[in-house]
Amino acid sequence: MEMKQIIQTQETHNGPVRLPVDNETHKFDDWTISYTKSHILKSVCTNGNNCVKGDESCCELCVYNFALELPHLPDMVFHKNILTVEHSSGARLHFSPIEALKMVSNEKLDLKVACSDEWKESRPDADTHEKVKPFDWTFTTEYRGTTNELFKVEPTEQKIDMYKLMKREPILFYHDLTLFEDELHDHGISVLSVKVRVMPSGFYILLRHFLRVDQVLIRINDTRFHYEKGNDYMLREYSQREANMEKLKHVPPALFTCPQEIAEHLPVMSKVTEKISVWHGADATASGGLS
Repeated sequence: MEMKQIIQTQETHNGPVRLPVDNETHKFDDWTISYTKSHILKSVCTNGNNCVKGDESCCELCVYNFALELPHLPDMVFHKNILTVEHSSGARLHFSPIEALKMVSNEKLDLKVACSDEWKESRPDADTHEKVKPFDWTFTTEYRGTTNELFKVEPTEQKIDMYKLMKREPILFYHDLTLFEDELHDHGISVLSVKVRVMPSGFYILLRHFLRVDQVLIRINDTRFHYEKGNDYMLREYSQREANMEKLKHVPPALFTCPQEIAEHLPVMSKVTEKISVWHGADATASGGLS
């Protein structure tokens, strides 16, 4: 395992400031698993709001704003927090905040779909007037990771064996990255994170979007990946769980802040499993990549 410390600098009124970026890499058979981790995205344009879309000098904030076209970003966007899993063939899977936020609806959100009426009733008029925005202000995303053209993705009846994953094994590599987080104007939380764990038998990844709107609902969108040693594919399982608070009265409120605990009390709204295979030689050339 290789650990590196990269130093970046940013110009300020007091001169350059050093910004540390963690970078760690772990090799497992034909796979290389790596991450970068750093500070949150700046909240103001460093070019005095003079950035131009597509220009090389465009600041990081404006790159996000131009790409997403959302009224505003989450409170904290960890734009440099990226997890990458790459096969020796060049097949690549990665997880990044900007790709996840691209899947947040930037159209007017009729929150009646989930909880708007209840949420408005639980707040003073003056409070909700500024909080309900013409987009999905919960930052709910169905992001499942980003694959390149050297992976083949197809539906499968295979299932991730969670019991096998519960077996005690040495942990060869582990990391937990937060991609973005928003406190919904102190009315809950919306957070996207990704965890990776490597064991002698393979590796496991959990990408989770956890949403809690106080007094209204709890929603969890999970994407699980499992690779077993010796295979040339991973299984990807995406699930959506959700429940209104009215249906969670029997659950101790202390669990509302613990995604791992509350997940067991949320009904599964949908689930789909896919097989993500590495294209081989002529197959990759003939296919032209993913459909």
